[in-house]
Formats: sequence, structure tokens, C-alpha cells
Amino acid sequence: MPTIFTKIINGDIPCYKIAEDERFFAFLDINPLAKGHTLVIPKQETDYLFDLEDNLLADMQVFAKKIAIAQKKVIECKRIGVAVLGLEVPHAHIHLIPMNIEADVNFSNDKLKLSQEEFEAIAKSVRGAL
Repeated sequence: MPTIFTKIINGDIPCYKIAEDERFFAFLDINPLAKGHTLVIPKQETDYLFDLEDNLLADMQVFAKKIAIAQKKVIECKRIGVAVLGLEVPHAHIHLIPMNIEADVNFSNDKLKLSQEEFEAIAKSVRGAL
């Protein structure tokens, strides 16, 4: 059975897409810790990030870097934090989270409640900075 992320890649579930290429997909987290919180995933459905082949993992980091640079250009923050947890969805993924202090990437924090219009505006601005 496909993961929720595979369903997003296939267009079966809508998302606020940031970028995609033949191997990777990036979209806004709908339960964000910060405005612009983005998930980067491989299109290859693999449960655990470190089960990815070395070249795919390395290329995924480079893909994520491009997204992070674009985020930093349009979202006011000191850094883009990177987190890998991987327990909530059995599909490898990297969280890219705009942050000003380390506590901004604490997954116990309350999630932001954003409107569809806010998500769309954020996605458009990050896409525009790519």
C-alpha cells in the first residue's frame, strides 16, 4: 500500500508543492513548526532515510540544499534547520524548518494553523526564489 507521501507525489492527495525533479519532491508540511516548514522526499518509496543508496541520499541532500537556500531568501529567519525523524510516515524524508533559535525545531511545540491562502503564498514565494 502506498504511503501518504507516495499519494502526494502521484497527485492523489493535494499539497503545496515547492519543487520536484525525476527523483525528489518537496512540499510544505501541513502541520508546520514555522512558516515555510518543508518536507523533502525521494520519489522512491523507502521507509528509512539511511536505507537509501549512497548516491541517492547524497543527491537528496543537494536537492534539499537548493530548497533551503530559497527558503532563506524569502522567510525571515537566522537559519534553516534540518531534522530527520522518520517515525510518523514510513517514507524517508527531511524536514527543512526556518528557525531563529534551537527551540524552533522542537517537534513538541504547537503547530501553526495557517490558511490555504497563507500556504499558497509561502509556496509561491519559495518557488519564486528557486
